[in-house]
Amino acid sequence: MDDTILSLRGITRDFGPFRAVDDVSLDIERGSITGLIGPNGAGKTTLFNVLTGALEPTAGSVMLNGRDVTGLAPDHLFSAGLGRTFQIPRPFARMSVLENVMLAPGGQVGERLHGPFLQSASMHRQETTIRDRAIEVLDFVTLLPLADQAAGQISGGQMKLLELARVLMGDPQVILLDEPAAGVNPTLTKLLISKIEELNRQGRTFVIIEHDMDFVMQHCTPVIALAEGRVVFRGTPEEAQKDPLLLEAYLGAVAVD
Repeated sequence: MDDTILSLRGITRDFGPFRAVDDVSLDIERGSITGLIGPNGAGKTTLFNVLTGALEPTAGSVMLNGRDVTGLAPDHLFSAGLGRTFQIPRPFARMSVLENVMLAPGGQVGERLHGPFLQSASMHRQETTIRDRAIEVLDFVTLLPLADQAAGQISGGQMKLLELARVLMGDPQVILLDEPAAGVNPTLTKLLISKIEELNRQGRTFVIIEHDMDFVMQHCTPVIALAEGRVVFRGTPEEAQKDPLLLEAYLGAVAVD
């Protein structure tokens, strides 16, 4: 199988006269944990939004497993194996943690207007299957004890784990994480990292936007840097720590001799 799981060619995104992403071409290797770095306004989140269907590219194409998925809606991309989390978690605050996770799979019988009336048996069978899977996923991310807690009452770090749990309900091959360590205490950050690495060992591919350079340098290979919407660096963490541009702009705190 081809080592490339996600391929970007000439991705550009304009907002009127402003070009947020400028002719980005990248190949993401299957089974990698890729770190995406750069200053605020570099285009990182806009690139994520294009990859996950929240925004259509002005130009360029996105290939997932050799299939052109450019411009597909987020739910179709989720079904195709591409999931993402957000820098600021967005749970349904009044619903329980378990209910938030159970909502993630698309195409549920109960969502159809006639489902509860004409397909009640199928709906209940599907709901049981989804519930069992949600409990399994919550157990994996260590949130099972909070399953009946309102999602709006858990901590910020636990919300990041809840975001990951919701993504895992789609059984994704590629997971895009937007600043997973931001606002998370060190204990939960370590837990989150351990879950990312465990999922990676199972074959999941990650692309991670992160400003915590220790996180990136210790856990991501390759490292890709964006500036003004363009790729300005791609290489190993060791190469990143010796690159003059990155040292000056982003990595002074972790520079090595």
